[in-house]
Amino acid sequence: MGNTTGQQYFLVALLVAAFVLTAYLLFPFFAPLVLGVVFAVVLQPLYRRFTLWFGGRESLASLATVVVTFFLILIPLFFIGFQILGESQQLYNSYSDIGIAGTIDRVLGVVIPAADAVVPGSGESIANISVQLDGYVRQGLGLLVQHLGDLFSGLAAVFLALFIFFITLYYMLRDGRSLLAQAIELSPLANRDDRVIFDRLDVAVNSVIKGMLSIAFIQGLLTGLGFWIFGVPNPVLWGLVAALAAMIPAFGTALVIAPAVAYLALTGDLLAAAGLAVWGSVAVGMIDNFLSPYFMSRGMKLHPLLVLLSVLGGIMLFGPVGIFLGPLTVSFLLALLSLYVSFSTEDKS
Repeated sequence: MGNTTGQQYFLVALLVAAFVLTAYLLFPFFAPLVLGVVFAVVLQPLYRRFTLWFGGRESLASLATVVVTFFLILIPLFFIGFQILGESQQLYNSYSDIGIAGTIDRVLGVVIPAADAVVPGSGESIANISVQLDGYVRQGLGLLVQHLGDLFSGLAAVFLALFIFFITLYYMLRDGRSLLAQAIELSPLANRDDRVIFDRLDVAVNSVIKGMLSIAFIQGLLTGLGFWIFGVPNPVLWGLVAALAAMIPAFGTALVIAPAVAYLALTGDLLAAAGLAVWGSVAVGMIDNFLSPYFMSRGMKLHPLLVLLSVLGGIMLFGPVGIFLGPLTVSFLLALLSLYVSFSTEDKS
């Protein structure tokens, strides 16, 4: 008996050591591996359609899905990323040369004299505020340029991550069902509970990626397009900022569009300001009203504030891929909490 117990302890120790070593080996590829699994879930409808077209040839269907993903998704995102990097550096250099205080003084040059006429000394207060904002904006832009620069600084690492991502995507599409069955078999939980967790993760992936993040991406794209049409500088960069702002409850893209409208109005381009205001209210603002009920009624609902915090925290922890990994981590936690609550309810009954 004692010998059997010793063998069990020794086996557990070996399992822990092997698990830690394997985790250490795979950790450098954590982000592309997880993204490969996530996109395999999201692209399942396209993969199944290719499988039907190719007469059940799963390998060929998986390859076709990977090729479509490469050309229709990643290549445009790659060029957009370079554009954002260039615009952020341009904006940072511009503010480094003239400072936001000078920019605000020029923009509010017409307003400050009028404010002094109504409330004496108010112009000086505005100038002091602009000087304080100067440091904050420079610091924020510096962090933005630093993180974007890190993404493109090591091209070899980027290409390796892309290679791992596409290989993972290919095998997860082709062998995903069998790998899922093996994971359920190896799990110490009951098979029913494992399926509950994986089903809820599947719902979370589709609702988060196809839902809130897709809506935020569309709103950011439309915001950048509106900025380009009406002459606001750095439209791609501000489109990215608008996509993040779209996940802020109550305010959303208005946090980016409203200052841009004020900028155009204060620089004297009233027609462009009015056009951008209409564009933001109709083209950008109505997207959330039309698409949110469609996406979120079919998936797991996360509060917008929780999505925003998980996206920002994911970016800080994992880098740019944290846009996906942050919300999915929170969704996984909520799935486990729901399962725990069901266990507690069963025990009490």
